[in-house]
Amino acid sequence: MLTRNQRTTLVFQRPFVLKGLDRPQPAGTYDIETEEELLQGLSFPAYRRVSTTMTRRVAAPGAVLEVQLVDPAELEKALAADQAEGAKAPVP
Repeated sequence: MLTRNQRTTLVFQRPFVLKGLDRPQPAGTYDIETEEELLQGLSFPAYRRVSTTMTRRVAAPGAVLEVQLVDPAELEKALAADQAEGAKAPVP
C-alpha cells in the first residue's frame, strides 16, 4: 500500500496535557509527523490517516528523544488552548 508522510512543527509556550500520555508535556518545539495511506479502488486519490506522532526537539547533547503516538484532535485542542492563554498574557 502506498503511504505518504506529512511533517510540521508546533511551538508550545506553556506545558500542556494530552489524553493518553502519562504526564504533562513541557513547553517547547515539537515535530509532528502524520502517516497516511492511499485508499485503493477510488477514481480519485484519497488518503486515510494511519498515525500521528510527536517528538520534542531537545538541544542538549546526549538527550534522549521520545516519540509519542498522539491523537491529532487532542493536539489541536492543546495548541488552541496554549495560543488562547498567550493572547491573555499581559504585555510587559
